[in-house]
Amino acid sequence: MKKNLIKFIPFFIMASFMMTGCNQDTSSTTAAAKPAVSTQAKAPKELKYAGSVVGKSNKAKSISISVGKGKEAKTVMVKFDDNTKGVEHASQGHASIIFYEMRDGQPWATVIKPKLAKLPEGVTEIKTAEMKALMDSQEKFVLIDARPAKRYAADHMPGAVNLSVPDYKEKAASVLPKDKDIQLIFYCGGPT
Repeated sequence: MKKNLIKFIPFFIMASFMMTGCNQDTSSTTAAAKPAVSTQAKAPKELKYAGSVVGKSNKAKSISISVGKGKEAKTVMVKFDDNTKGVEHASQGHASIIFYEMRDGQPWATVIKPKLAKLPEGVTEIKTAEMKALMDSQEKFVLIDARPAKRYAADHMPGAVNLSVPDYKEKAASVLPKDKDIQLIFYCGGPT
């Protein structure tokens, strides 16, 4: 009889698969063996435009900003309202970063910040009060106006020499001091 039962084992196994399917009960497996499934939604990408402000209309409550470089550059219009923080940083010709949210398919500014140039390693920023104290102390330094020559000619800080960015390579040797221990202070036309 045992021999006859052994012959039917494959049949019983097949019958059990047909009745229950091939599903495995994973409730007894450990958490480490189970695939990790994230229940957290991915954080949305931060929406922002960074570029030069082309224009601002307080009446229309809109800012035009040029974003991208070269052939990829485009001008984008962003609306703002009374809740927008930092609207004063959206000045024509100045670089800004506009954080926004989408409302009815249109970008609305939430926060506007000036886009400041990153200072190279070893270079520090000097505040207005520090500059005044340095000028009053008669300590030796070279003050360089990095704005275009026309703007320098219109007005500049006392004692400043003009060395605009486009002219730097050809004029730097004649303007910068030979003594490398003399402090150099550069300024331009804005916070960028």
